Amino acid sequence: MEFAGKRALIVGAGKSGIAAFNLLYDAKANPVIFDSNTNLDIAKTASKTKAGDKTEIIVGNLSEEEWKSYDFAVLSPGVPVMEGIGAEVAAHGLYILGEIELGYELSKGRLIAITGTNGKTTTTALTGKICEDYYGKCFVVGNIGNPYTCEALNTEDDSVTVAEISSFQLETIHAFHPEISAILNITPDHLNRHKTMENYVKVKEDICLNQTKNDFCVLNYEDEYLKEFGPKCSANVMYFSSARKVDFGCFLKDEDIYFIKDGEEKRLMNIYEMKLLGTHNVENVMAAICMCYAAGIPFDNIIASVKEFTAVEHRIEYVCTKKGVDYYNDSKGTNPDAAIKGIQAMNRPTVLIGGGYDKGNTYDEWIEAFNGKVKAFVLLGQTADAIEECARKHGLTEIYRASSLEETVRICAGLAKEGDAVLLSPACASWGMFENYEVRGRMFKDLCRALED
Repeated sequence: MEFAGKRALIVGAGKSGIAAFNLLYDAKANPVIFDSNTNLDIAKTASKTKAGDKTEIIVGNLSEEEWKSYDFAVLSPGVPVMEGIGAEVAAHGLYILGEIELGYELSKGRLIAITGTNGKTTTTALTGKICEDYYGKCFVVGNIGNPYTCEALNTEDDSVTVAEISSFQLETIHAFHPEISAILNITPDHLNRHKTMENYVKVKEDICLNQTKNDFCVLNYEDEYLKEFGPKCSANVMYFSSARKVDFGCFLKDEDIYFIKDGEEKRLMNIYEMKLLGTHNVENVMAAICMCYAAGIPFDNIIASVKEFTAVEHRIEYVCTKKGVDYYNDSKGTNPDAAIKGIQAMNRPTVLIGGGYDKGNTYDEWIEAFNGKVKAFVLLGQTADAIEECARKHGLTEIYRASSLEETVRICAGLAKEGDAVLLSPACASWGMFENYEVRGRMFKDLCRALED
């Protein structure tokens, strides 16, 4: 798509919107920021753009004449396509791009793209490290916190981009075509936006939409949705499995990771040579190995990088030890399935912190996975009532309420004894109380570190 001289409506004045504005500005387009928030600080927003005080910013509503003046619109990932301002953009017939599509259109080099309900950030960071260690020029972008649009013009013909892609971002792709893709798993999440599980599954599978048999797609064989999708996938499929041998890809046998192709097995490493905890992280590592193999990186280089890799921030991240109690930050556990992985990684009595924004999820499977490890449950946020009701239904009685994260940490410190763990793994999004899960996680870490020794 040609952008020079085109008038673009950037919907949303957040981090993604600013990055999209700056990329289009550099591409010689005429971008305009629009936000329905009439309280938006226009001067502060303008100061973040490359156009400075010359930035055109519209707040509130657009007139019919204004709608007709734009060639296309760029929606930030947080803007739903089928409702609110997103639906209004579509109703006016504007061609819609997302931040990921825009970054792709203006970037160069090879692209590896990763999606899934859980494990995206760890797998993306690990794949990025392996590629950077081997190729040198690697950009890690997308839902991981670094917008694709921030790096697109820095990419080169010989660079590699590794992108974490959310379901929100996949709603607005057109030409997006990774050389290598991965879908790690699909479990219920964001149903308040996607409405049905069928819609959510479809948008996840769309990461392969433009791939061909010259490309690779890595799938989790233990996920029923993905096992069914594999034969229909347009790319050359590689599988990973933590439970059985696959025909092509990685599998776990006892405590060792193997790679198999054309019936020939190769032992790669023992899982205890990794610095990551839990079966879910073994799956993340196997997915990364498959992708990097498809990218042409030798196994020796891949495994050396895997052995050096440490957990990403906010994902079962060790914080500190206070009075013999270990504190862990799993703020990225923003849905029940992710939070199951968090509690499964604990190997001692645990005081668990849960609750937050209501995304329409249910909590039975999460609570059933506690397996006697949770000695006390501390709840806060919009979902506290629903989680407590579910927990009591499953026989939990040590349940406490807090109105703030500060109060939560104080309660946990009083409940936990030497040898216990305190785990923030909320099973809910942070919205409503915090700007994002990163803010929630960093505040938790600060509060834990401030506790008395």
